[in-house]
Amino acid sequence: SWQVGGGGGGGFFFFFFQAEDGIRDYDVTGVQTCALPILMEGEGSIVDFSLTKIKTRQIPFLRRRLGIVFQDFQLLTDRNVEENLMFVMRATGWKDKTKMKEKIQIVLDKVALGTKGFKMPYELSGGEQQRVVIARALINDPDVILADEPTGNLDPEISEEIIKLLVAISKTGKAVLVATHNYNILKKFPSRTIRLDRKSTRLNSSHVV
Repeated sequence: SWQVGGGGGGGFFFFFFQAEDGIRDYDVTGVQTCALPILMEGEGSIVDFSLTKIKTRQIPFLRRRLGIVFQDFQLLTDRNVEENLMFVMRATGWKDKTKMKEKIQIVLDKVALGTKGFKMPYELSGGEQQRVVIARALINDPDVILADEPTGNLDPEISEEIIKLLVAISKTGKAVLVATHNYNILKKFPSRTIRLDRKSTRLNSSHVV
């Protein structure tokens, strides 16, 4: 049995697998990600939704409690950083423009991009673009952040900065799950880790994140 978010609280958690053994499938969130394998047996929950009992009509409510960080950023290239975040906010029901701007400033400050809201994605470095993606994931105050290879397109120094940022976010009460092939990252940031291979899944400590 394992639990992520909700009653399990926050924390930082790695899913580690070899490149040839990578698990990639559609999980219960409806997002293609290697961050969570499908639960084949036993019990599990994410933000208090049972993975074995969740109903299709409940999935949109689960999604709203998750933030997704993509390896390839998935930013809209025809609009600036602030407009990228505005797009997500409108899609998730935000109406008040003043509150929207205030929230955007808050999340950009959290990722050290407080003065970059006017920039276009192509004007930012890879590390800065990934910080925008993390800001986007934080917009709706999710309980859990799923980061799918967030350092996959970054150099080692920038990769460490991104992981440090995600670790810091996990200390604010959010559960942060990071899928990675990068063993060096695991060595530099010792954390609870599920190691995935073709034959088994191994957890190196507590089942509760």
